[in-house]
Amino acid sequence: MAELHQTPTSLCCCRKSLPVSGARCLGPGSPRCPLVDVASASNFRCFQLRHFHLDLRLNFAVKEMSGWLVLDLVPVQLGVCTLVLDSHPSLLIHSIDCKVPGAGLDEPVSLTYRVDPFTDYGSSLNISLPTAAVKPGRLIQITVRYTTTDGPAIWWLDSELTCGQTRPLVFTQGHSVCNRSFFPSFDTPAVKSTYTATVRVPDGVTVLMSASRSSYSKQDRVFQFSMEFPVPSYLVALVAGELQHVDVGPRSRVWAEPCLLSCAVKKLGGSVERWLGVAEDLFGPYLWGRCDIVFLPPSFPIVAMENPCLTFIIASILESSEFLLIDVIHEIAHGWFGNAVTNATWEEMWLSEGLATYAQRRITTEAYGEAFTCLETVVRLDALHRQLRLLGDNNPVSKLQVKFEPGVNPSTLMNLFTYEKGFCFVSYLSELSGDVTRFDCFLRDYISEFKFKSVVAQDLIDYFLGYFPELKDAAIAQREGLEFERWLSGCGPPPYEPDLSAGGALIRPVQDLCDLWRSADPPDLQTLSTFDLSAWSTFQIVLFLDRMLDHSPLPHDVMVSLSGSYSSLFDGLNAEVQIRWLQMVVRNTFYPDLPRVRAFLHKHTSRMYTVPLYEDLVTGVMKCVAMEIFYQTQRRLHPNLRRTLQQILFQTGSAPTNQNGPSALSVIPPASPPPSSTTSQQSPAATATAAAGTTASIALRDVNVSA
Repeated sequence: MAELHQTPTSLCCCRKSLPVSGARCLGPGSPRCPLVDVASASNFRCFQLRHFHLDLRLNFAVKEMSGWLVLDLVPVQLGVCTLVLDSHPSLLIHSIDCKVPGAGLDEPVSLTYRVDPFTDYGSSLNISLPTAAVKPGRLIQITVRYTTTDGPAIWWLDSELTCGQTRPLVFTQGHSVCNRSFFPSFDTPAVKSTYTATVRVPDGVTVLMSASRSSYSKQDRVFQFSMEFPVPSYLVALVAGELQHVDVGPRSRVWAEPCLLSCAVKKLGGSVERWLGVAEDLFGPYLWGRCDIVFLPPSFPIVAMENPCLTFIIASILESSEFLLIDVIHEIAHGWFGNAVTNATWEEMWLSEGLATYAQRRITTEAYGEAFTCLETVVRLDALHRQLRLLGDNNPVSKLQVKFEPGVNPSTLMNLFTYEKGFCFVSYLSELSGDVTRFDCFLRDYISEFKFKSVVAQDLIDYFLGYFPELKDAAIAQREGLEFERWLSGCGPPPYEPDLSAGGALIRPVQDLCDLWRSADPPDLQTLSTFDLSAWSTFQIVLFLDRMLDHSPLPHDVMVSLSGSYSSLFDGLNAEVQIRWLQMVVRNTFYPDLPRVRAFLHKHTSRMYTVPLYEDLVTGVMKCVAMEIFYQTQRRLHPNLRRTLQQILFQTGSAPTNQNGPSALSVIPPASPPPSSTTSQQSPAATATAAAGTTASIALRDVNVSA
């Protein structure tokens, strides 16, 4: 998000005047105000960014990227004498120069600059421009030579932390405001541009980027990339290491370390092209050309990230076919909602995540049936209401439009409400349209109207009311109890939730089994034999365990019976099931199954699985167990995760700012970006988020950032 300074006539990169974030005027003809993005120090409204080029050299030995950035800029205001870019203290700036083709400055002219503090997640790079040559409409080229060190966007993995443990690997994670430590930029979702990149690497290293075209010169060990469609800075992504690929469709391939590749291909098979085809039938042509997927080691800080042309997914999720299916489909949905049409500020992340979640569920309904989609939705809405019970209905983080103050990291405000309350609002709009296929047509035309642009909520609502004039005439936006204003700025649960009764055949047995176990005495074996959990889907078992967790602690004899009935079964199932059962073990202080907790934490080194269990261990009476396991496994943990667990174990306060978490936010299973501390005064929403720290295990299990 860009902090925009006071020029009401300023334009974004697509030359469109934007309203202020969080504006409460929701209707056609409402006054428009300049966009203010408090998460950016840049003056992006003063320029149109036409294109940028990165030229980088990767040095694994010293864990550095060095090279230069070239920005093609066109001033859009008179008297612009300074260019302000988002940067980060981890970026070492060597020099900056400028060319103005056709204005007597065809040769580079060295520029003066200074770096000022901005927030704990970034700084301000102020560049003095040659005022005589800078005029509105005239192209200028700014070249910044720099070196990156250990910034929050860039994750260097020693070979021991990779899946194959043979070669080091590096990847970037830009969502939401991390990429300013990758390259200086207008680090706001309001600005989109094309880009190219040249990356020089050691022999044996393969480089991938979120680009539509690529080439490789083996002789020079140089990779070339080109993204021909405009993207915001947070969607520029890079990964480099020992990577191989298999084509799984005419426009999709799976990338992974050699030891993971066959498993990943087997899990996805020909499904990617099938899902793309369903999405295109619903929402129009896939705009990005390629739809490749790369599986990253367990150190990847979130579950999935929707980088255009190259989705990043954590390899740990390969254990669960159903969660993998949901995650990949969610990232595919971002190809339309989030990547093609993007929220203009981070205060309205629901415009990407809520719409992508709705689109994901439309795809799964068409591909797998309504019952499957309803079951997955119930799991997620249960999690939403669980968070509301812990946070309270009046907590400001439950708003769709969360207003935050300068200095607050947008990643700290990414939560289930972004996804699930946003999904419920989009479902309500679909219900208002009168027919789901009619609403599909609306979304298809919405994408066509706004593709490659950044929007605010008012854009969506204006377009919706214009598309359905009968709803505008009926003043549907002011319907009592369901006002659009209440949806966007009101706290608490969604005013409307979709009808999920079509999932009853899958959901009802789960609730019946929960009711049996919640009785005073353990159920008898004959009654239990009517419930065959070995035939249940992962989402059914997850729903059962989540609802039992809601009623923990349980009587000891109930835990004994539960363990005797199911723990051996759960041992053979995926990590999504295992972690929930082990959380029950810990929350109920059930020592007989403690060896299973130890074995799980020795095996899994992903943030999504370790943090929830450690949170539960230290909250109860098993803190000494947590410390013992941590000391035994810490060498296999990424330094950022190690610091997080140290904070949990020793209660050392806020997370270090170098914890690299977005909150790319994808969506479904267990992951959430680590919170960052803030140096300036926090907004009520951020304060409420921090106060809810004891709910971290729930948040980590239920939120995953894809953005």
